[in-house]
Amino acid sequence: MAYKISEDCISCGACEAECPNNAISEGETTFVIDPDKCTECVGAHDSSKCAESCPVEACVPDAERKEPREQLLKKWQALHPGETPKTT
Repeated sequence: MAYKISEDCISCGACEAECPNNAISEGETTFVIDPDKCTECVGAHDSSKCAESCPVEACVPDAERKEPREQLLKKWQALHPGETPKTT
């Protein structure tokens, strides 16, 4: 499932730099995650870097956007054509 950023976000930007898919951007009041680009870091890392880097734990799984690992990997491959995933 894609991650989302809760209202607890303090707009520090720590998560934005960690996203391998450029899915995180600054919104009007907090940072936001584009769910069409979020792969939970599948293909790039073994864990979700946004959640690990957030000092207030505002990066959380979006229960409304559940996706199996295989689908997340396909999404990563579409975002990174010609590259080999680092994780599977």
